[in-house]
Amino acid sequence: MTNIPEETPGPRAARRRTRNRWLIVSVVVAPVLAAGGTVAVTHFASGASAATTPAPAPLPTTTVTRTDLSEQETDNGTLGYGAEFPVSGRKPGTVTSLPAVGAQLSRGQTVYTVDAVPVPLFYGVLPLYRPLSAGVNDGPDVAVLENNLKALGFDDFGQPDSKFTAATAKSVARWQKSLELPQTGTIGPADVVVESGPIRVAEVTARPGNPAAGDLVKATGVDRQVTMTLPANKQTIAQQGAKVGLSINGVSVTGTVTSIVTTPTSDGSGGGAGGGSGGNGPQITVTVAIDDQAAAKSLDGAPVSVVFTTGRKQGVLAVSVNALLALAGGGYGLQVVTGTQQHVVKVETGLFADGKVEVSGSGIADGTSVVTTG
Repeated sequence: MTNIPEETPGPRAARRRTRNRWLIVSVVVAPVLAAGGTVAVTHFASGASAATTPAPAPLPTTTVTRTDLSEQETDNGTLGYGAEFPVSGRKPGTVTSLPAVGAQLSRGQTVYTVDAVPVPLFYGVLPLYRPLSAGVNDGPDVAVLENNLKALGFDDFGQPDSKFTAATAKSVARWQKSLELPQTGTIGPADVVVESGPIRVAEVTARPGNPAAGDLVKATGVDRQVTMTLPANKQTIAQQGAKVGLSINGVSVTGTVTSIVTTPTSDGSGGGAGGGSGGNGPQITVTVAIDDQAAAKSLDGAPVSVVFTTGRKQGVLAVSVNALLALAGGGYGLQVVTGTQQHVVKVETGLFADGKVEVSGSGIADGTSVVTTG
């Protein structure tokens, strides 16, 4: 039997050592590759992030425009029917009926009755001051009578004038018949109540059974209006006939200043140019008519914001006040944008209104783009 020589330990040991070395190498290299992969990915991600970093956002800009500016001031007023005034009876006899509080009376309607005889309402700025009948002298009271008769449909006389003719007497008689009164064709000062327009009964101050001569009711006009008290030194902003803005219960409408009355000071002196908001200073009471009565709805006594226009400029260059820069040396400037370039231009300011300001300066024109803060 042939003896196979036993393998010497040398080659086998060498192979084992070689296999172990590769194993060691494999174990060592894997973490390095893994680390290298990690580094490579990290480096790539960092590179991608740097490549997509956004550029700084452009500064917000606005434009200088040519426009009209109105400077305004807001004060507080109260919604109501205006000042109350007494309605007096001049007819002898006993009051037999009176209107209810809140009643609104128009031309031809009965204001009260005396001895069961109606005393109706006429419109005019002049009361009847004498008995009127055929043959009286011409006068403005005749015109008041004829204007009312014509408005009520009794116009036998033609166009109203200051002459009381037989035709006027006929119209008076027809009117008296419509009221179931004696048809005398004459009319006296106590037979009607003359007011400037419709009235609203604010308070009844007499009662049936009282003498008819004297104050019977307190009345107002029928239109809602705004009244306010201001220091007398604000009279320059509250001009009679001027238009104002009104905010009534959140609704914006316009109004017209109809009256300005000076209120005496606490020491009895009249108002003047001085004074302030204190109760002892001279003041003015301003009344504003509401152009759209529907806006007032049924409100009474509600607060109202009144906006006065205190200054106005037309066709001026203006820009948002947010674009103004306060300069270190004083005054204001604008940061003008031209393409990708910017430079500061000193400007003169004028009227401030509605968040805008009037500006002028070198190179500032309609359409100039400037930096703003918002």
